[in-house]
Amino acid sequence: MKNIIAILSFLLVIPMAVNSQTKTTTYDEIAPFSEGLAAVRQGNLWGFIDEEAKLIIDFRDDLVWNKDADITVPGVLGIRYPQFKNGRCLIKELKGDDIPYYGFIDNTGALVIKPEYLNITRFDKKHAIGIFVREVFQGKNEMNLNIIDYIFTEVVVNTNGEIMWPITEREHILTSKRRYEIPTLRAKLISNSLLAIRTKERTWEIKKLNLNL
Repeated sequence: MKNIIAILSFLLVIPMAVNSQTKTTTYDEIAPFSEGLAAVRQGNLWGFIDEEAKLIIDFRDDLVWNKDADITVPGVLGIRYPQFKNGRCLIKELKGDDIPYYGFIDNTGALVIKPEYLNITRFDKKHAIGIFVREVFQGKNEMNLNIIDYIFTEVVVNTNGEIMWPITEREHILTSKRRYEIPTLRAKLISNSLLAIRTKERTWEIKKLNLNL
């Protein structure tokens, strides 16, 4: 009789053990793995799992993605889902008049490049191209409000956030919410040392760079 009770008890425990081992987390979307991590989405929040399905970076709302992204467009508008490249993943922060500025986190989720770009590519061969915003304080007006000028420069930046090469200053970028559009990038790296720049005449110029400084 004792043996029968023991067997029945064992059989009752098995389903509980199986259920605990097969408990799963559901996601609305799972992106492909890149550099050992895959982005996973729940609602409008994204996190990252490793190859053991462990959540490495918790769900957050600042990772860059576009449901209807055109992947042929360089920069943030062409990013379909969050992804690490060269150990960096794009994030955004709304500033001023709710204008999105872009920066990068590392694979621990720590901020490594501050959101100071109006548009920027993912990293490729440890470099990216972005439109950097520099604020210049000009004083105060009659209402004692700060007067700030914004200088926009398209640049080559490395994974440490260092500007390696100023490409060209950009003009006619409006930072008013009602009229704002993400500025397009006019340059692209075509090799480790060659930069192609789109001219006003819609042709391309090529410059040789030394990015090992």
